[in-house]
Amino acid sequence: MTHAGAPREHRTLWWKEALIVSAFYAIYTLVRNLFGSALVSGSQVPVEAFLNAMRVIRVERAIGLYHEESIQEWFLPHVNVIKFFNVWYGTAHFFVTLGVFIALFVLRPDVFALWRNCLAAMTALAIVGFAFFPLMPPRLLDAPCPPDGYGAVCIEHELRNYNDAENFGYVDTIKEFGGPWAFDRGPGKSLSNQYAAMPSLHIGWSTWCVFAMFPLARRRWMRIALLVYPAITLTCIVMTGNHFWIDGVGGLVVFGGGYWIGARIHAWNERRLARSHG
Repeated sequence: MTHAGAPREHRTLWWKEALIVSAFYAIYTLVRNLFGSALVSGSQVPVEAFLNAMRVIRVERAIGLYHEESIQEWFLPHVNVIKFFNVWYGTAHFFVTLGVFIALFVLRPDVFALWRNCLAAMTALAIVGFAFFPLMPPRLLDAPCPPDGYGAVCIEHELRNYNDAENFGYVDTIKEFGGPWAFDRGPGKSLSNQYAAMPSLHIGWSTWCVFAMFPLARRRWMRIALLVYPAITLTCIVMTGNHFWIDGVGGLVVFGGGYWIGARIHAWNERRLARSHG
């Protein structure tokens, strides 16, 4: 029997958390792909995604920071580096986040629910961005449109409004050099949303990892590694042509919003459990 006034233990069940994560990710994937490239052949979504890419480019040019093509060009001669970051792009996003999730469950049970809620809220906010602002990533700006591809080359009536719009100069590094999976064939073609670029959850989730794990980083090298992780991820998503840098800013925005929502859900739940405990 628990006595009133005794401190309440933080209890988390691994199987329950595994079920929650699996169900949430399945719902996230389903909802994200309702607005995905594989399901919109013949619709206006490719045109909208292309026009949004043009808007992003105009904003970046206006502030003098449109350099994604130049950054990718610096790395293209280094094929092994490109291949490494193709693998990084397709794996670290999931496995590092999952590793941090497990580490929080084991090592920080008192705040595990807070960071779990934050991750869920951030991901849910990202779905809103994918739905209302489909964005063609740089690597698709020279690719054919559906049904043969996901890119912009065939949108002739829109391309006429942009100078040199048919030659942006980007390379689809995963298609060119290979990676864990391909987006233009197999499961990647049918399950992925090629226009889910804004916000970048690669940046949102990597930032989540830093804040969630930083209190556990006792050594300087650990803290440096944590802080460098989002920077390397930003380099990766730009170098591979999967994102504009401003998508990373979007990732930071949804992280902030996700933390705000997650913290309030956590505080509400703590009050509810305290009342039931008392």
